[in-house]
Amino acid sequence: MTTLSDRFDYRAGAVAALGDPLAVAASLAKGATAPYVLFERGGQWSFGSGAAYELLLHPDRIEVRSGSGTTVTPTGPDPLQQVAELLAECPLPGWRAYGWAGFELSYLLHGLPGLIGSEPLLHLIVPEREVRCREGEAALRAVDPGDLPALEALVAEGPAPAPGRPLELDESESGEQYRKAVAAAVDDIRAQRLQKVILSRIVPVPQDIDLAATYLLGRRGNDPARSFMLDLGVHRAAGFSPETVVEVDPDGWVSTQPLAGTRALSGDADADRGRHEELLGDPKEIFEHAISVKAACEELYTMCERDSVVVNEFMTVRERGSVQHLASRAGGQLAPGRNAWHALAGLFPAVTASGLPKAAACTTIHQYENSPRGLYSGAVLTVDADGSLDAALVLRTVFQRDGRTWLRAGAGIVEHSTPEREFEETCEKLRSTSRFLVPSTPSDTGRPAGPRRPA
Repeated sequence: MTTLSDRFDYRAGAVAALGDPLAVAASLAKGATAPYVLFERGGQWSFGSGAAYELLLHPDRIEVRSGSGTTVTPTGPDPLQQVAELLAECPLPGWRAYGWAGFELSYLLHGLPGLIGSEPLLHLIVPEREVRCREGEAALRAVDPGDLPALEALVAEGPAPAPGRPLELDESESGEQYRKAVAAAVDDIRAQRLQKVILSRIVPVPQDIDLAATYLLGRRGNDPARSFMLDLGVHRAAGFSPETVVEVDPDGWVSTQPLAGTRALSGDADADRGRHEELLGDPKEIFEHAISVKAACEELYTMCERDSVVVNEFMTVRERGSVQHLASRAGGQLAPGRNAWHALAGLFPAVTASGLPKAAACTTIHQYENSPRGLYSGAVLTVDADGSLDAALVLRTVFQRDGRTWLRAGAGIVEHSTPEREFEETCEKLRSTSRFLVPSTPSDTGRPAGPRRPA
Protein backbone atom coordinates (compact mmCIF):
# COMPACT_ATOMS: atom_id res chain seq x y z
CA MET A 1 0.00 0.00 0.00
CA THR A 2 1.25 3.47 -0.86
CA THR A 3 2.23 5.64 2.11
CA LEU A 4 0.12 8.79 2.03
CA SER A 5 1.93 12.02 2.72
CA ASP A 6 0.33 15.20 4.00
CA ARG A 7 -0.05 16.35 0.41
CA PHE A 8 -0.63 13.88 -2.38
CA ASP A 9 -2.66 13.53 -5.56
CA TYR A 10 -3.04 11.43 -8.65
CA ARG A 11 -0.60 12.04 -11.51
CA ALA A 12 -2.28 11.73 -14.91
CA GLY A 13 -1.36 10.24 -18.27
CA ALA A 14 -3.10 9.21 -21.49
CA VAL A 15 -2.83 6.76 -24.37
CA ALA A 16 -4.37 7.65 -27.73
CA ALA A 17 -5.15 5.40 -30.70
CA LEU A 18 -6.26 2.64 -28.36
CA GLY A 19 -7.44 -0.70 -29.71
CA ASP A 20 -10.56 -2.56 -28.57
CA PRO A 21 -11.22 -1.22 -25.04
CA LEU A 22 -12.76 -4.53 -23.95
CA ALA A 23 -9.60 -6.37 -24.96
CA VAL A 24 -7.43 -3.77 -23.22
CA ALA A 25 -9.50 -4.07 -20.04
CA ALA A 26 -9.37 -7.88 -20.08
CA SER A 27 -5.60 -7.74 -20.60
CA LEU A 28 -5.18 -5.43 -17.61
CA ALA A 29 -7.21 -7.79 -15.44
CA LYS A 30 -5.34 -10.84 -16.74
CA GLY A 31 -2.05 -9.50 -15.43
CA ALA A 32 -3.34 -7.96 -12.21
CA THR A 33 -2.85 -9.06 -8.65
CA ALA A 34 -5.32 -8.32 -5.87
CA PRO A 35 -6.80 -5.94 -5.07
CA TYR A 36 -8.36 -4.80 -8.33
CA VAL A 37 -11.78 -4.11 -9.82
CA LEU A 38 -12.80 -3.74 -13.47
CA PHE A 39 -16.19 -2.13 -14.10
CA GLU A 40 -17.92 -1.39 -17.41
CA ARG A 41 -20.62 1.22 -17.80
CA GLY A 42 -21.90 2.93 -20.94
CA GLY A 43 -18.99 2.02 -23.21
CA GLN A 44 -16.30 2.90 -20.65
CA TRP A 45 -14.18 0.34 -18.81
CA SER A 46 -12.73 1.58 -15.52
CA PHE A 47 -9.95 -0.42 -13.90
CA GLY A 48 -8.52 0.30 -10.45
CA SER A 49 -5.70 -1.61 -8.73
CA GLY A 50 -3.91 -1.30 -5.44
CA ALA A 51 -5.48 0.34 -2.41
CA ALA A 52 -4.56 3.88 -1.43
CA TYR A 53 -7.61 3.91 0.86
CA GLU A 54 -9.64 0.84 1.82
CA LEU A 55 -12.89 0.36 3.72
CA LEU A 56 -14.51 -2.84 5.00
CA LEU A 57 -17.93 -2.94 6.63
CA HIS A 58 -18.31 -5.86 9.06
CA PRO A 59 -21.45 -6.70 11.03
CA ASP A 60 -19.94 -5.15 14.17
CA ARG A 61 -17.27 -2.71 12.93
CA ILE A 62 -15.95 -0.66 10.02
CA GLU A 63 -12.24 -0.82 9.20
CA VAL A 64 -10.48 1.91 7.25
CA ARG A 65 -6.95 1.22 6.04
CA SER A 66 -4.61 3.81 4.61
CA GLY A 67 -0.94 4.67 4.63
CA SER A 68 -1.37 6.19 8.07
CA GLY A 69 -2.64 2.91 9.55
CA THR A 70 -5.95 1.21 10.32
CA THR A 71 -8.85 2.74 12.20
CA VAL A 72 -11.79 0.74 13.57
CA THR A 73 -15.26 2.20 14.23
CA PRO A 74 -18.16 0.23 15.78
CA THR A 75 -21.01 -0.34 13.35
CA GLY A 76 -23.92 1.92 14.35
CA PRO A 77 -27.64 2.01 13.54
CA ASP A 78 -27.08 3.70 10.14
CA PRO A 79 -24.06 1.83 8.76
CA LEU A 80 -24.13 3.13 5.20
CA GLN A 81 -24.11 6.73 6.39
CA GLN A 82 -21.06 5.82 8.46
CA VAL A 83 -19.51 4.43 5.27
CA ALA A 84 -20.34 7.67 3.46
CA GLU A 85 -18.70 9.78 6.16
CA LEU A 86 -15.57 7.64 6.34
CA LEU A 87 -15.21 7.49 2.58
CA ALA A 88 -15.50 11.28 2.38
CA GLU A 89 -12.36 11.46 4.54
CA CYS A 90 -10.25 9.95 1.74
CA PRO A 91 -7.62 12.63 1.10
CA LEU A 92 -7.21 11.88 -2.62
CA PRO A 93 -8.91 14.64 -4.66
CA GLY A 94 -11.40 13.35 -7.23
CA TRP A 95 -11.37 9.81 -5.87
CA ARG A 96 -13.44 6.96 -7.20
CA ALA A 97 -14.04 3.95 -4.96
CA TYR A 98 -14.61 0.46 -6.38
CA GLY A 99 -15.93 -2.61 -4.64
CA TRP A 100 -18.84 -4.83 -3.69
CA ALA A 101 -21.73 -5.19 -1.27
CA GLY A 102 -22.71 -8.74 -0.35
CA PHE A 103 -26.31 -9.94 -0.20
CA GLU A 104 -26.01 -10.44 3.56
CA LEU A 105 -25.81 -6.64 3.93
CA SER A 106 -29.59 -6.85 3.51
CA TYR A 107 -29.86 -8.63 6.87
CA LEU A 108 -28.13 -5.70 8.55
CA LEU A 109 -30.29 -3.13 6.75
CA HIS A 110 -33.60 -4.93 7.38
CA GLY A 111 -33.22 -5.75 11.06
CA LEU A 112 -32.25 -9.42 10.81
CA PRO A 113 -28.99 -9.54 12.78
CA GLY A 114 -29.32 -13.21 13.63
CA LEU A 115 -28.90 -14.14 9.95
CA ILE A 116 -25.81 -12.08 9.17
CA GLY A 117 -22.85 -14.32 9.98
CA SER A 118 -19.30 -13.01 10.40
CA GLU A 119 -18.18 -12.23 6.83
CA PRO A 120 -17.56 -8.64 5.65
CA LEU A 121 -20.67 -7.09 4.12
CA LEU A 122 -19.07 -4.40 1.97
CA HIS A 123 -15.53 -3.84 0.67
CA LEU A 124 -14.32 -0.72 -1.15
CA ILE A 125 -10.94 0.46 -2.42
CA VAL A 126 -9.82 3.83 -3.71
CA PRO A 127 -7.11 2.58 -6.09
CA GLU A 128 -3.48 3.58 -6.28
CA ARG A 129 -3.66 3.24 -10.07
CA GLU A 130 -6.57 3.68 -12.44
CA VAL A 131 -7.32 3.32 -16.15
CA ARG A 132 -10.50 4.54 -17.79
CA CYS A 133 -10.71 3.47 -21.41
CA ARG A 134 -13.24 3.76 -24.17
CA GLU A 135 -13.08 3.49 -27.94
CA GLY A 136 -9.97 5.33 -29.15
CA GLU A 137 -8.42 6.52 -25.87
CA ALA A 138 -7.46 5.75 -22.30
CA ALA A 139 -7.00 8.10 -19.37
CA LEU A 140 -4.54 6.96 -16.70
CA ARG A 141 -3.67 8.14 -13.23
CA ALA A 142 -1.51 6.93 -10.38
CA VAL A 143 -0.59 8.12 -6.90
CA ASP A 144 3.05 7.26 -7.59
CA PRO A 145 4.13 9.03 -10.82
CA GLY A 146 6.72 6.29 -11.30
CA ASP A 147 3.86 3.87 -12.04
CA LEU A 148 2.62 5.81 -15.08
CA PRO A 149 5.19 4.64 -17.70
CA ALA A 150 4.58 0.98 -16.86
CA LEU A 151 0.82 1.56 -16.84
CA GLU A 152 0.99 3.25 -20.26
CA ALA A 153 3.00 0.31 -21.61
CA LEU A 154 0.47 -2.20 -20.29
CA VAL A 155 -2.42 -0.34 -21.90
CA ALA A 156 -0.61 -0.06 -25.21
CA GLU A 157 0.87 -3.54 -25.38
CA GLY A 158 -2.00 -6.05 -25.65
CA PRO A 159 -2.92 -8.58 -26.73
CA ALA A 160 -5.92 -9.62 -24.71
CA PRO A 161 -5.99 -13.13 -23.22
CA ALA A 162 -6.85 -15.74 -25.83
CA PRO A 163 -10.42 -16.85 -25.11
CA GLY A 164 -9.73 -20.54 -25.67
CA ARG A 165 -12.39 -23.21 -26.03
CA PRO A 166 -15.19 -23.09 -23.42
CA LEU A 167 -16.00 -26.18 -21.42
CA GLU A 168 -19.38 -27.87 -21.37
CA LEU A 169 -21.30 -27.66 -18.11
CA ASP A 170 -24.37 -29.53 -16.93
CA GLU A 171 -26.73 -26.85 -15.56
CA SER A 172 -29.10 -29.39 -13.93
CA GLU A 173 -27.07 -29.80 -10.71
CA SER A 174 -29.23 -29.65 -7.53
CA GLY A 175 -32.45 -29.61 -9.57
CA GLU A 176 -34.53 -31.85 -7.31
CA GLN A 177 -33.62 -29.93 -4.16
CA TYR A 178 -34.44 -26.67 -5.93
CA ARG A 179 -37.88 -27.87 -7.05
CA LYS A 180 -38.71 -28.85 -3.47
CA ALA A 181 -37.68 -25.40 -2.22
CA VAL A 182 -39.87 -23.72 -4.85
CA ALA A 183 -42.87 -25.83 -3.85
CA ALA A 184 -42.35 -24.94 -0.18
CA ALA A 185 -42.05 -21.23 -1.04
CA VAL A 186 -45.28 -21.36 -3.06
CA ASP A 187 -47.00 -22.81 0.02
CA ASP A 188 -45.60 -19.92 2.10
CA ILE A 189 -46.94 -17.40 -0.41
CA ARG A 190 -50.39 -19.02 -0.46
CA ALA A 191 -50.35 -18.86 3.34
CA GLN A 192 -49.76 -15.09 2.91
CA ARG A 193 -46.39 -15.12 4.67
CA LEU A 194 -44.99 -13.11 1.72
CA GLN A 195 -45.85 -12.13 -1.86
CA LYS A 196 -42.73 -13.08 -3.78
CA VAL A 197 -39.32 -14.59 -3.17
CA ILE A 198 -36.31 -15.24 -5.39
CA LEU A 199 -34.74 -18.63 -4.67
CA SER A 200 -31.41 -19.58 -6.19
CA ARG A 201 -29.27 -22.66 -6.65
CA ILE A 202 -25.54 -23.29 -7.09
CA VAL A 203 -23.91 -25.19 -9.95
CA PRO A 204 -20.28 -26.17 -9.19
CA VAL A 205 -17.73 -25.80 -11.99
CA PRO A 206 -15.55 -28.93 -11.89
CA GLN A 207 -12.25 -27.39 -13.02
CA ASP A 208 -10.22 -24.20 -12.77
CA ILE A 209 -11.36 -21.30 -14.92
CA ASP A 210 -9.31 -18.57 -16.60
CA LEU A 211 -11.34 -15.67 -15.26
CA ALA A 212 -10.03 -13.00 -17.65
CA ALA A 213 -10.50 -15.15 -20.75
CA THR A 214 -13.99 -16.10 -19.53
CA TYR A 215 -14.81 -12.43 -19.00
CA LEU A 216 -13.60 -11.52 -22.51
CA LEU A 217 -15.50 -14.33 -24.23
CA GLY A 218 -18.61 -13.85 -22.09
CA ARG A 219 -18.75 -10.10 -22.63
CA ARG A 220 -18.60 -10.64 -26.38
CA GLY A 221 -21.53 -13.05 -26.04
CA ASN A 222 -23.69 -10.87 -23.76
CA ASP A 223 -25.25 -7.41 -23.87
CA PRO A 224 -25.30 -6.54 -20.16
CA ALA A 225 -26.34 -3.37 -18.41
CA ARG A 226 -22.94 -3.51 -16.66
CA SER A 227 -20.02 -5.94 -16.62
CA PHE A 228 -17.25 -6.44 -14.10
CA MET A 229 -14.30 -8.49 -12.94
CA LEU A 230 -12.76 -8.28 -9.49
CA ASP A 231 -10.35 -9.75 -6.98
CA LEU A 232 -10.26 -8.08 -3.58
CA GLY A 233 -8.36 -10.83 -1.85
CA VAL A 234 -11.13 -13.27 -0.92
CA HIS A 235 -13.84 -13.08 -3.57
CA ARG A 236 -12.94 -13.34 -7.26
CA ALA A 237 -15.68 -12.93 -9.87
CA ALA A 238 -16.51 -11.96 -13.43
CA GLY A 239 -20.04 -11.10 -14.44
CA PHE A 240 -22.48 -9.62 -16.92
CA SER A 241 -25.09 -7.79 -14.88
CA PRO A 242 -28.53 -7.57 -16.51
CA GLU A 243 -29.70 -4.62 -14.38
CA THR A 244 -28.69 -1.98 -11.89
CA VAL A 245 -29.79 -1.85 -8.27
CA VAL A 246 -29.42 1.92 -8.15
CA GLU A 247 -27.78 4.73 -10.11
CA VAL A 248 -27.28 8.20 -8.61
CA ASP A 249 -25.87 11.07 -10.65
CA PRO A 250 -23.94 14.07 -9.24
CA ASP A 251 -27.13 16.16 -9.23
CA GLY A 252 -28.98 13.65 -7.04
CA TRP A 253 -31.18 11.95 -9.63
CA VAL A 254 -31.81 8.35 -8.53
CA SER A 255 -32.71 5.60 -10.97
CA THR A 256 -33.40 1.89 -10.58
CA GLN A 257 -34.04 -0.74 -13.24
CA PRO A 258 -36.09 -3.75 -12.13
CA LEU A 259 -36.11 -6.74 -14.49
CA ALA A 260 -38.60 -9.50 -13.67
CA GLY A 261 -40.24 -11.96 -16.03
CA THR A 262 -38.08 -14.20 -18.20
CA ARG A 263 -38.07 -16.22 -21.41
CA ALA A 264 -35.19 -17.90 -23.21
CA LEU A 265 -33.31 -16.52 -26.22
CA SER A 266 -32.26 -19.28 -28.59
CA GLY A 267 -30.97 -17.33 -31.60
CA ASP A 268 -33.88 -18.57 -33.72
CA ALA A 269 -35.60 -15.30 -34.68
CA ASP A 270 -39.08 -16.76 -35.07
CA ALA A 271 -38.93 -18.77 -31.84
CA ASP A 272 -37.53 -15.82 -29.89
CA ARG A 273 -40.22 -13.53 -31.26
CA GLY A 274 -42.86 -16.00 -30.16
CA ARG A 275 -41.40 -16.15 -26.65
CA HIS A 276 -41.26 -12.33 -26.64
CA GLU A 277 -45.00 -12.14 -27.24
CA GLU A 278 -45.65 -14.94 -24.76
CA LEU A 279 -43.69 -13.01 -22.11
CA LEU A 280 -45.73 -9.85 -22.67
CA GLY A 281 -48.98 -11.79 -22.28
CA ASP A 282 -48.20 -14.16 -19.41
CA PRO A 283 -50.27 -13.21 -16.31
CA LYS A 284 -47.77 -14.74 -13.89
CA GLU A 285 -44.82 -12.84 -15.39
CA ILE A 286 -46.77 -9.58 -15.62
CA PHE A 287 -47.85 -9.84 -11.97
CA GLU A 288 -44.30 -10.64 -10.83
CA HIS A 289 -43.00 -7.64 -12.76
CA ALA A 290 -45.71 -5.18 -11.75
CA ILE A 291 -45.33 -5.79 -8.01
CA SER A 292 -41.56 -5.32 -8.37
CA VAL A 293 -42.02 -1.94 -10.06
CA LYS A 294 -44.56 -0.87 -7.44
CA ALA A 295 -42.12 -1.82 -4.68
CA ALA A 296 -39.30 0.12 -6.35
CA CYS A 297 -41.48 3.24 -6.48
CA GLU A 298 -42.44 2.87 -2.83
CA GLU A 299 -38.74 2.65 -1.93
CA LEU A 300 -37.95 5.74 -4.00
CA TYR A 301 -40.58 7.69 -2.04
CA THR A 302 -38.54 7.14 1.14
CA MET A 303 -35.52 9.06 -0.17
CA CYS A 304 -36.82 11.27 -3.00
CA GLU A 305 -39.00 14.32 -3.34
CA ARG A 306 -42.38 12.64 -3.64
CA ASP A 307 -43.62 14.56 -6.66
CA SER A 308 -40.44 13.73 -8.58
CA VAL A 309 -40.89 9.93 -8.58
CA VAL A 310 -41.73 8.63 -12.05
CA VAL A 311 -41.80 5.41 -14.03
CA ASN A 312 -40.16 6.49 -17.28
CA GLU A 313 -40.01 3.02 -18.84
CA PHE A 314 -42.58 0.29 -18.19
CA MET A 315 -42.61 -3.36 -19.19
CA THR A 316 -40.44 -3.24 -22.27
CA VAL A 317 -38.43 -6.33 -23.21
CA ARG A 318 -34.65 -6.32 -22.78
CA GLU A 319 -32.40 -9.01 -24.24
CA ARG A 320 -29.66 -10.12 -21.87
CA GLY A 321 -27.45 -12.91 -23.18
CA SER A 322 -29.39 -16.18 -23.15
CA VAL A 323 -32.65 -14.66 -21.90
CA GLN A 324 -35.11 -11.80 -22.44
CA HIS A 325 -36.75 -9.96 -19.56
CA LEU A 326 -39.62 -7.63 -18.85
CA ALA A 327 -37.90 -4.37 -17.91
CA SER A 328 -38.90 -1.07 -16.34
CA ARG A 329 -37.11 1.98 -15.00
CA ALA A 330 -38.18 4.26 -12.16
CA GLY A 331 -36.47 7.34 -10.79
CA GLY A 332 -36.71 10.43 -8.64
CA GLN A 333 -34.81 13.40 -7.22
CA LEU A 334 -33.12 12.96 -3.85
CA ALA A 335 -34.81 14.99 -1.12
CA PRO A 336 -32.78 17.58 0.81
CA GLY A 337 -30.50 15.92 3.33
CA ARG A 338 -30.41 12.63 1.40
CA ASN A 339 -27.44 11.23 -0.50
CA ALA A 340 -26.47 8.29 -2.69
CA TRP A 341 -25.97 6.03 0.33
CA HIS A 342 -29.55 6.65 1.45
CA ALA A 343 -30.56 5.52 -2.03
CA LEU A 344 -28.50 2.33 -1.81
CA ALA A 345 -29.82 1.57 1.68
CA GLY A 346 -33.42 2.05 0.52
CA LEU A 347 -33.17 -0.03 -2.65
CA PHE A 348 -30.84 -2.82 -1.46
CA PRO A 349 -31.16 -5.68 -1.99
CA ALA A 350 -32.77 -5.44 -5.40
CA VAL A 351 -36.40 -6.46 -5.18
CA THR A 352 -35.79 -8.64 -8.24
CA ALA A 353 -33.18 -10.64 -6.31
CA SER A 354 -34.90 -10.86 -2.92
CA GLY A 355 -38.71 -10.57 -2.98
CA LEU A 356 -41.58 -8.91 -1.12
CA PRO A 357 -41.82 -7.88 1.62
CA LYS A 358 -38.03 -7.74 1.71
CA ALA A 359 -37.54 -8.77 5.33
CA ALA A 360 -39.83 -11.79 4.92
CA ALA A 361 -38.20 -12.68 1.60
CA CYS A 362 -34.69 -12.48 3.09
CA THR A 363 -35.77 -14.75 5.95
CA THR A 364 -37.24 -17.24 3.45
CA ILE A 365 -34.04 -17.18 1.38
CA HIS A 366 -31.99 -17.94 4.48
CA GLN A 367 -34.38 -20.78 5.35
CA TYR A 368 -34.44 -22.55 1.97
CA GLU A 369 -30.99 -21.92 0.50
CA ASN A 370 -28.21 -24.08 1.86
CA SER A 371 -25.34 -21.57 1.78
CA PRO A 372 -24.81 -17.81 2.17
CA ARG A 373 -25.11 -15.83 -1.03
CA GLY A 374 -22.08 -13.59 -0.56
CA LEU A 375 -21.57 -11.63 -3.76
CA TYR A 376 -24.48 -13.31 -5.53
CA SER A 377 -27.44 -10.90 -5.82
CA GLY A 378 -25.45 -8.23 -4.01
CA ALA A 379 -23.84 -5.42 -5.97
CA VAL A 380 -20.58 -4.39 -7.59
CA LEU A 381 -20.36 -0.64 -7.30
CA THR A 382 -18.43 2.51 -8.01
CA VAL A 383 -18.76 5.63 -5.86
CA ASP A 384 -17.33 9.02 -6.79
CA ALA A 385 -16.26 12.04 -4.76
CA ASP A 386 -18.91 14.11 -6.61
CA GLY A 387 -21.71 12.14 -4.91
CA SER A 388 -22.53 9.76 -7.74
CA LEU A 389 -22.93 6.01 -7.27
CA ASP A 390 -23.53 3.10 -9.62
CA ALA A 391 -24.44 -0.33 -8.27
CA ALA A 392 -24.78 -3.30 -10.64
CA LEU A 393 -26.77 -6.34 -9.54
CA VAL A 394 -24.51 -9.40 -9.28
CA LEU A 395 -26.20 -11.98 -11.47
CA ARG A 396 -24.92 -13.95 -14.51
CA THR A 397 -21.58 -14.27 -12.77
CA VAL A 398 -18.83 -16.85 -12.29
CA PHE A 399 -17.53 -16.94 -8.70
CA GLN A 400 -14.20 -18.17 -7.30
CA ARG A 401 -13.15 -18.56 -3.69
CA ASP A 402 -10.94 -20.91 -1.67
CA GLY A 403 -10.07 -23.00 -4.72
CA ARG A 404 -13.70 -23.47 -5.79
CA THR A 405 -15.51 -22.13 -8.86
CA TRP A 406 -19.29 -22.00 -9.24
CA LEU A 407 -22.28 -20.39 -10.92
CA ARG A 408 -25.55 -19.42 -9.28
CA ALA A 409 -28.97 -18.50 -10.65
CA GLY A 410 -32.44 -17.91 -9.27
CA ALA A 411 -36.03 -17.32 -10.26
CA GLY A 412 -38.89 -15.25 -8.89
CA ILE A 413 -41.48 -17.34 -7.05
CA VAL A 414 -45.07 -16.11 -6.80
CA GLU A 415 -48.36 -17.87 -6.07
CA HIS A 416 -48.78 -19.24 -9.60
CA SER A 417 -45.19 -20.48 -9.95
CA THR A 418 -44.52 -24.13 -10.75
CA PRO A 419 -41.31 -25.87 -9.63
CA GLU A 420 -40.54 -27.21 -13.11
CA ARG A 421 -40.85 -23.84 -14.87
CA GLU A 422 -38.78 -22.02 -12.23
CA PHE A 423 -36.08 -24.67 -12.49
CA GLU A 424 -36.12 -24.28 -16.27
CA GLU A 425 -35.75 -20.52 -15.87
CA THR A 426 -32.61 -20.94 -13.77
CA CYS A 427 -31.14 -23.12 -16.51
CA GLU A 428 -31.92 -20.44 -19.11
CA LYS A 429 -30.16 -17.79 -17.01
CA LEU A 430 -27.14 -19.96 -16.27
CA ARG A 431 -26.44 -20.26 -19.99
CA SER A 432 -25.59 -16.56 -20.13
CA THR A 433 -22.40 -17.56 -18.30
CA SER A 434 -21.97 -21.32 -18.58
CA ARG A 435 -21.41 -21.20 -22.36
CA PHE A 436 -18.32 -19.02 -21.93
CA LEU A 437 -16.31 -20.73 -19.17
CA VAL A 438 -12.72 -21.03 -20.39
CA PRO A 439 -10.60 -23.63 -18.58
CA SER A 440 -7.26 -22.57 -17.17
CA THR A 441 -4.08 -23.93 -18.71
CA PRO A 442 -0.77 -24.58 -16.92
CA SER A 443 0.52 -21.21 -18.15
CA ASP A 444 -2.48 -19.27 -16.78
CA THR A 445 -0.70 -17.71 -13.86
CA GLY A 446 -0.91 -14.12 -15.09
CA ARG A 447 2.14 -12.11 -16.06
CA PRO A 448 4.80 -11.99 -13.36
CA ALA A 449 4.56 -8.99 -11.09
CA GLY A 450 7.82 -7.06 -11.07
CA PRO A 451 8.80 -4.78 -8.22
CA ARG A 452 7.09 -1.81 -9.81
CA ARG A 453 4.31 -3.57 -11.67
CA PRO A 454 1.30 -1.26 -11.33
CA ALA A 455 -1.56 -3.59 -12.14
